[in-house]
Amino acid sequence: MLRGLARRKPENLQMTVQGLDAPVTVRRSARARRLTLSVNEARRNGVLTVPLHTSLEEAGDFLSRHFEWLRDRLAAMPEGVPFSDGTVMPLRGLEHELQFVGPARRRGVVWTRADDDSSDKAVDWSGGQKAAGGSLPVICVAGDEQHAPRRLKDWLIREARADLTARSHWHAKNLSLAPKRITVRDQTTRWGSCSATGVLSYSWRVILAPPFVLDYLAAHEVAHLKEMNHSKRFWALVRETMPRMEEGRRWLRKHGNSLHRFGVEA
Repeated sequence: MLRGLARRKPENLQMTVQGLDAPVTVRRSARARRLTLSVNEARRNGVLTVPLHTSLEEAGDFLSRHFEWLRDRLAAMPEGVPFSDGTVMPLRGLEHELQFVGPARRRGVVWTRADDDSSDKAVDWSGGQKAAGGSLPVICVAGDEQHAPRRLKDWLIREARADLTARSHWHAKNLSLAPKRITVRDQTTRWGSCSATGVLSYSWRVILAPPFVLDYLAAHEVAHLKEMNHSKRFWALVRETMPRMEEGRRWLRKHGNSLHRFGVEA
């Protein structure tokens, strides 16, 4: 079952495990010091991380011992919410309804519309969607319906890039720092990162969260330009430029995984 791990070098492979409704990604990692099993809620699968010199027998035994835990965790994941016509999804922390409008164009391929009777409603981050009391603001996506999910995702990435770039530069100026470059990707294991060369990378999904959460994330990564650690000096920097730091941290810990429900394939 784990034959693909025979080569002792960093690599990933995806395998099917009898009794599981989702695949398991097996990662042989040079940095791993022990076997670990986790669930990737963005990709909705299991992840078995294996140190380079772990034998196939050890990896297989470890997976077998923790099979029920993995099965239960996968089963407990909130149901995915694909990007489809009529879906209710968050944008900057507020519920919006998706409307695929066909060939109509207004301001590009994707735009937002708030009717006079629309009401801003905070998202139920516990896992369910709130019933709409009155109409919601709308995200309109033009073009063929089969291409609408990709167009929406591209637009959300652009929106995230604009917000994250603005807030990153604001915090950098406030702390007398300067990032080399800012990138926004579909990364699933971390909300953000800062490289030793000063490149800041973020997950686009933070655009779904309330703005103070995105602001906290930008402040967090900017502070790493000076302190590449999580020392007291680092947290003091974050707090200096982001007074709502603790609120942002708590929100991501409690609700961050919920962001990965949106945009999954049907």
